[in-house]
Amino acid sequence: MSTEIPWQFIQWYENLPSTTKKRHDPARGVISAALAVLDHLKEKYDLDLNSHTTPSDGQVRTSGEMVKAVLARFGEHRHYTSEGGRTNRGSIKGVERMLKALKPLQLHKLPSEEREAILDSCQFFLVEKVRAYHNRQRIKITYSPEVSTWHLIQTILHLASEEGKAGPVAQHLVGAKLQLRFPDTKVRNEGFSTADQQTGRPGDFLIGDTAIHVTVAPMQALYAKCKRNINEGYKAYILVPDRRLQGARQNIEIENLSNKVTVESLESFISQNVEELSKFTPDNRKVKITALLNLYNERVNEVESDKSLMIDLPNNLKL
Repeated sequence: MSTEIPWQFIQWYENLPSTTKKRHDPARGVISAALAVLDHLKEKYDLDLNSHTTPSDGQVRTSGEMVKAVLARFGEHRHYTSEGGRTNRGSIKGVERMLKALKPLQLHKLPSEEREAILDSCQFFLVEKVRAYHNRQRIKITYSPEVSTWHLIQTILHLASEEGKAGPVAQHLVGAKLQLRFPDTKVRNEGFSTADQQTGRPGDFLIGDTAIHVTVAPMQALYAKCKRNINEGYKAYILVPDRRLQGARQNIEIENLSNKVTVESLESFISQNVEELSKFTPDNRKVKITALLNLYNERVNEVESDKSLMIDLPNNLKL
């Protein structure tokens, strides 16, 4: 890409809110919407936000297929998002700020070929960020037989938290644990961004009559879900990181649900079954930990576009 990328556009990108503390990583929805709007601007250069949103619900005019086509034009064929057609307030605000950043460039005064080349350079810049997103390293762990399974799970959750992805990692670890524990039961596997309301499901997982809720940051809405579960005849089970366990149990008491809702730590819930299935023997424990992590990776690969959620197994866990 020979055309210089406008510094105003780079500054807009750098000022976008990040989804992680360790690196500047804007939400995929913002990037997808920006790629689509830049394409619209090639057809008709109009910096009015309303020209790029739908009149019915104010969503940015885009789609997953459109974003896929833009990425493919620049040689990036990996799946980035299935939600190109849905934008939230953050995406719309990001697009609005991008349009404001482009305004001082006065591209409308340039010949169409020059204007398109500059817009291409902006898209190329974003596609390079998408490539970096895909090329991000997976979660790397070490394994020592001397370290308890409980602490191994805690370490994985801690590493995921540092990368800003503790939520999806926790959900898929629980899914893998349930699949390992109940091999003859169909354990639902949904992308982390799929909300309960979209699927009509009572929780992240439903095993028997029990709705299982997985969260790394329990909020008030979670306890309301548990009340609905109980009213609908389900048992409710909340799983949180160990450091959140005491607070979650206190909140359950405040909500008068202490004798109706089970609250347990993710570390204990996942590790206990691994220990039991291994019959508390070191060789079997290693086999079951490997099986758990392989199932985890399979489940992540099946439904998530962000492959950095996957866990790199160390050599001493590769059987």
